[in-house]
Amino acid sequence: MADDIPMNTLAQSENYVVWTSDEPDGEMVFHVELGSVTLHLFREEWDEMVGLIQAARKGGKE
Repeated sequence: MADDIPMNTLAQSENYVVWTSDEPDGEMVFHVELGSVTLHLFREEWDEMVGLIQAARKGGKE
């Protein structure tokens, strides 16, 4: 179908998946599926979330 939005799986586990879509307006959206919850993040939000997770992984130590 010509109206399909291109999707790309970035990572997947047994319970979770992270994928991107290229929206018709040119914006890339990151989708984080966590069981019954899905986060839809624009690039700036995704970058902030990745930084937050990296900081949490370090225990808040930079």
